[in-house]
Amino acid sequence: MQVRRLAAWTALPLAAVLGLAACGSGGSGGSGGSTPNGAVSIEIAEPQHLVPTNTSETSGSQVLAALFSPLVDYDAKNKPYEVAAQSVTTTDNKVWTIKLKPGYTFHNGEKVTSDNYLNAWNYGAYGPNGQGNSYFFEKIAGYDAMQTTDSKGKTVTPTAKTLSGLKKVDDLTFSVTLSQPYIDFKTMLGYTAFYPLPQAAFSAPGVLKADYENAPIGQGPFKMKGSWQHDSKVEVVKYDAFPGQKPKVNDVEFRIYQQLTAAYADVLADNLDVLPTVPTENLSTAPTDLGDRYQTSPMSSFQFLAFPTFQKEYSNPDVRRAISMAIDRDEITKSIFKGSQTSARSFVSPVVPGYRDNTAGDAGKFDPAKAKQLYTAAGGPSKITISYNGDGGHKDWVDATCNQLKANLGVDCVGSAEPKFADLLTKVEKKQPVGLFRMGWVMDYPSMEDYLGPLYSTGGSSNYYGYSNPQFDKLVKEGSAAPSQAAAIKKYQQAEDILAKDMPVVPLRFGQNTYGYSTKVKNVEVDLFSRVNLLKIESAS
Repeated sequence: MQVRRLAAWTALPLAAVLGLAACGSGGSGGSGGSTPNGAVSIEIAEPQHLVPTNTSETSGSQVLAALFSPLVDYDAKNKPYEVAAQSVTTTDNKVWTIKLKPGYTFHNGEKVTSDNYLNAWNYGAYGPNGQGNSYFFEKIAGYDAMQTTDSKGKTVTPTAKTLSGLKKVDDLTFSVTLSQPYIDFKTMLGYTAFYPLPQAAFSAPGVLKADYENAPIGQGPFKMKGSWQHDSKVEVVKYDAFPGQKPKVNDVEFRIYQQLTAAYADVLADNLDVLPTVPTENLSTAPTDLGDRYQTSPMSSFQFLAFPTFQKEYSNPDVRRAISMAIDRDEITKSIFKGSQTSARSFVSPVVPGYRDNTAGDAGKFDPAKAKQLYTAAGGPSKITISYNGDGGHKDWVDATCNQLKANLGVDCVGSAEPKFADLLTKVEKKQPVGLFRMGWVMDYPSMEDYLGPLYSTGGSSNYYGYSNPQFDKLVKEGSAAPSQAAAIKKYQQAEDILAKDMPVVPLRFGQNTYGYSTKVKNVEVDLFSRVNLLKIESAS
């Protein structure tokens, strides 16, 4: 099972993986430091990696977004449009042709060609390379033959080193054949895993240089200035030969913090320019402290409580619906999260095309009287445990939820903290009794399927609750293979309607970015992936 897109945090959206490294993101020293030559400074955590096929957390992807230009990006309606690609076309959603825009070069002067994409993707997909984003290539034909485990988890020897579905057409064109049709493949291409790599990144075919990620060479609007100074900073400078949209600043310093509160203090003192996430403890004062330099924007996180549907006491959908109805989401969002998150009553984020408000229906409404009546009639358990990872800042809201369940269902409820998110997942995988357990999800690309397939399909990569509904699986598969976006969304919405009846999880909250910036910059935007838009930010002077 893949778990890399699950989120461990509750209010600090700094990681799209397990979130462990980013839960305390704050500068090793950065306090009071001024940026050289008027460079814009942005807070990040220490990246885990700076190789595109191995970078799946926000801090690393923020740096890579400076160094690379994606094949596609997303417009105001979160639909893909071409950036480094000239066109991405298909007639059947199975065989896709990607034409590259001419004129792109890597920062070392190499021309960008089809081979750079094929080499990077094959490297990322090859199981023995252990790349964290490998699973993004699983839809491409030939992926299974490159893996070290089969569908049953048995260790096997790869029989191929390249994806059979990748074919070079010419220097600026290549084709991608999927194992089955997938309408959102173009949308996927905006993700970090699909960046190209220069020849200079490899010491031999298929062998990445050990020190490549200390000074990554990309084809984006900025190039490295020196090398990655671990636990201190990463500096980039504008790449003059970049053929796309030019940035409005010349230099960016990604300053690495170990404590968000230290970064917040630096923003207030104008010693740091952008803090992508205001610390939870400063949310109530940030509007006063920063004025209109405190901003919010949409992001894609989704927090929910999952039921172990394989356990008898939670196998009845009425029990699950009753628990959902006994939780006052709005009160917790207001009292615990100070309005920095919004209540969730649907199973996909508002940021994706096809989102509908309140798809959970009556099960999403706070109705304690009806909840207790339904719970009693369904024979719900007299004691409820809510398990959570203790390293993610969840105790306060879990305790508040338990208090509501005690009052509204007349049950005993306790929160149970596991030291780490990985510890919780290990217990769930082994089907050890943990009661309800909190989960979080951040999207990889804006598609309903990215919320539905991995989380709820039978055998889905992050379906930890044992949920299985053949009709749901059928609708998701039909949506993926649909001939148009409208047809796909219709199928996905029908699949979501099944979730509303079965309630394998309780939707709780959707996240949003809460960010602040200094008086030295303007036009600061933070996107759906919690990344600062480096093409729009400007010096205030």
